Amino acid sequence: MIHVENLTRFYGDFCAVDHLDLDISRGEVVGLLGPNGAGKTTTLRMLTGYLPPSDGDIRVNDFSIRDDLLEIKRLTGYLPESAPLYHNMLVYDYLTYIARIRGLDGDRQRNRIRELAALCGLTHIMHKSIETLSKGLKQRVGLAHAMMSDPEILVLDEPTSGLDPNQIIEIRDIIKEIGREKTVILSTHILSEAEASCDRIVIINNGRIIADDNTADLKGANRGSGLRLILRRAALPDAVDRLAALAGVESVLPENGVAGAGSGEVAELRLRLQSGGDTDIRPAVYAAIKDTDWVLVEMVRETRTLESIFRELTREN
Repeated sequence: MIHVENLTRFYGDFCAVDHLDLDISRGEVVGLLGPNGAGKTTTLRMLTGYLPPSDGDIRVNDFSIRDDLLEIKRLTGYLPESAPLYHNMLVYDYLTYIARIRGLDGDRQRNRIRELAALCGLTHIMHKSIETLSKGLKQRVGLAHAMMSDPEILVLDEPTSGLDPNQIIEIRDIIKEIGREKTVILSTHILSEAEASCDRIVIINNGRIIADDNTADLKGANRGSGLRLILRRAALPDAVDRLAALAGVESVLPENGVAGAGSGEVAELRLRLQSGGDTDIRPAVYAAIKDTDWVLVEMVRETRTLESIFRELTREN
């Protein structure tokens, strides 16, 4: 549905988005992740036609952003990080105003406002002034604004930024509901939200895509796994030598703050073992410890999270 090719954007001599290629299928919920300054907002602004690319093209269905900008805007709803609302208007009056701009009138207008009020949880505040609403409710009003024309594509820039946990869950549920029928592209700094809401994760850094996969496959990528140990009656050199010799173990390192510089025993020796691929090294580690007089206090296999993957990739780049 969306084809992005060689997308580039310069601000003076600074390249904010660097030859980005991306394809998004109809019905996907795609999360765009990246550190501050990675190019997320610039990318979203170009996808929605609010910012022209310096180079490259964006195609939505058979339309090009360079030749058919208005057609693409008709297919797209956009909610910036700060919802652009008229704070002195009542919620109902504001949505009516937006509906008229979008060409809705009569029964179509009333029915659409009623549908969006139910979907976005606005029914009980339609009579209130926007300036009196919490940030979470303002975000819902902005979401209703973005969806007024029933667009095929919904683009959300940091939709849960600054919200409390309850509001985040509410917005997440709305996004999931919308994602059943729409193509949704959202940027976020809240990695757990991307993991909970998105079918696919695209991580960008320095204006380039450094990872692009569905959430499950991205977390299961062949980048190794870890094992944390707590041992008693074990000396650091002996433990490192014995465990590092096991098949599948790539490294054995003391964790920060452990008094492991000397050669003697410490009260509790905390180690982190790194394995390659999907190898489960726990049986071998247990067998190796069982043959000694060490006391195994704890053995925990670390599961990879989206946060750890994000940190690994953005550090490497």
